Amino acid sequence: MISDASEMLAAALEQMDGIIAGSKAMDYSNGLFDCQSPTSPFLGSLRALHLLEDLRGALDLMDVEERESLRGQVPATTAECLVEWLQSRLTNGHGSGAGDGVYQEQLSRLESEKECLVLQVSVLTDQVEVQGEKIKDLEMCLEEHRMKLIATEELLQQELLSRSSLETQKLELLTEVSSLKLKLATVDRENRESEGLYQELSDMHLRIAAMEAEKAQQERSLNLTRVRVLLEEYPSFSSHRMRKSQSTSFNLEDAPESEFRRGGVRATAGPRLGWSHDLQCRTKNELDFPLTHWSKDQVCVWLQEQGLGLYVSQVQQWISSGSMHLNASPHDLEKELGIRHPLHRKKLQLALQTLGSEEDDTMGKLDFNWVTRWLDDIGLPQYKSQFEEGRVDGRMLHYMTVDNLLALKVGSVLHHFSIKRAIQVLRINRYDPSCLRRRPSDESNITPAEVCQWTNHRVMEWLRSVDLAEYAPNLRGSGVHGGLMVLEPRFNVETMALLLNIPPSKTLLRRHLATHFHLLIGAEEQGLKQECLENPDYMPLTATARVKPRRLSFGGFGTLRRKRQEEIEEYVCPMDVQMPQGSSFHTRQHIYRNDLDQLKQVPGDNILRASI
Repeated sequence: MISDASEMLAAALEQMDGIIAGSKAMDYSNGLFDCQSPTSPFLGSLRALHLLEDLRGALDLMDVEERESLRGQVPATTAECLVEWLQSRLTNGHGSGAGDGVYQEQLSRLESEKECLVLQVSVLTDQVEVQGEKIKDLEMCLEEHRMKLIATEELLQQELLSRSSLETQKLELLTEVSSLKLKLATVDRENRESEGLYQELSDMHLRIAAMEAEKAQQERSLNLTRVRVLLEEYPSFSSHRMRKSQSTSFNLEDAPESEFRRGGVRATAGPRLGWSHDLQCRTKNELDFPLTHWSKDQVCVWLQEQGLGLYVSQVQQWISSGSMHLNASPHDLEKELGIRHPLHRKKLQLALQTLGSEEDDTMGKLDFNWVTRWLDDIGLPQYKSQFEEGRVDGRMLHYMTVDNLLALKVGSVLHHFSIKRAIQVLRINRYDPSCLRRRPSDESNITPAEVCQWTNHRVMEWLRSVDLAEYAPNLRGSGVHGGLMVLEPRFNVETMALLLNIPPSKTLLRRHLATHFHLLIGAEEQGLKQECLENPDYMPLTATARVKPRRLSFGGFGTLRRKRQEEIEEYVCPMDVQMPQGSSFHTRQHIYRNDLDQLKQVPGDNILRASI
């Protein structure tokens, strides 16, 4: 638009210059037209007039002779034409009247056109000024955009630099991640090696503990020998005390002169040396004293063997003989001996009952130190301090009630089931202290009965063998062991996945776990779990469910409602718990049922329950 206006202005100016030049030419030749103007129609006439003026001037400068000679040189035709032209002009009176009118009309028209052009020039000048201002504004906007473009380019350059630095950092992080993965693999390998070393150390600790127990046993034997020597110094006193006894389990006529014999089986050896199964099988050479004829020192030594040595000082002050200790009521145990811990009283009552039993006390061989290691095996090491404080041994595990577990601060439903099934495994294996399997062995054709013996550590090893190593550490402290996996109907693959923290979105991983879990426990046990799952009263087993303490109902006048002790007590693992139906359990079930029948025939069992 600007260029078009400039061209129009230039053309108008040129046209004006031509008009002005034409008007000057006309003033020069009778005030009408300029002969030199390229637009003038009288260009030839003006030239002729100039030539005539030049001829006249030249003739004025010549003399007569020269004029005559020049006339003679002019061609005849030229002379005739000039004469004719001059004569016709004179005849027409120069034709000035009509020509002047035409010239005036043309001049007025040209002046009007000039005014129009001047007006157009002024308008175009205004437009040019406006366009110039717009051009200035556009140039300013262009400059601003140019500055913005420069700033944007600078920002882009900075972004490119930052992106390059980020790319560099990303590469460094990737390198660091790869190195960390290598370190993690190394740490995992070292961890596995450390676990192996830890297991070896645990086994070594077990051996050391066994050696220490043997050493302590030898020390106790030495102490008992010393006590026996002291008692042998006063045979008459001991014989007199024995004759006054009202016990019917000791024959005075068959008694030797000396109540203690060196090298014989001693009555204070405890469960480890035959308290429970040597009373009936004594011969005359192996005669031993019943509890009613024990002395105060023998009772103290026996308490130390039971792990209740902290009450020895009270026993020495209150008890004078074994019969007094045997006839002590729970109130006497709490008041006179200061045994306020209910589990300590229960432990003492169970041990006293075992002394009067003729059965093999295999569960009595498992002392409270073994039970604390057993908690590690079943995956509940967090309760070791409570069990050790309660001096829980194998007998107490067999008769453990729900209230006892709550007193030991075991409130999780899952942990109750874990301890229940672990006790059931001990019963099936007749409380064999070495029945649990802690390490993988040749298990090409493993049975559910063997899986029941797996410890928590062995279950984690199985998870590693089925490509679930990253989830195996989640089972530490969960209470998951082989007995819980096989024997508990409510423990299924969903519970296992929940304890392993496998998200529900990882369906393939859960399906992989389910496949190996079903292969491990067998079709029969899986069928029982499926039946339990389809039961309308089924409640999923979770790690957050808590056991609600049982509330005793009150009768009239503020007295407790009287119930049988069997209804009040609720064993963690009932005596008539349903045993597994698999073929691999048949032999162990037969042995367990025989042992259970023998336990039910023990005299005084109901009295013991009432006293506890």
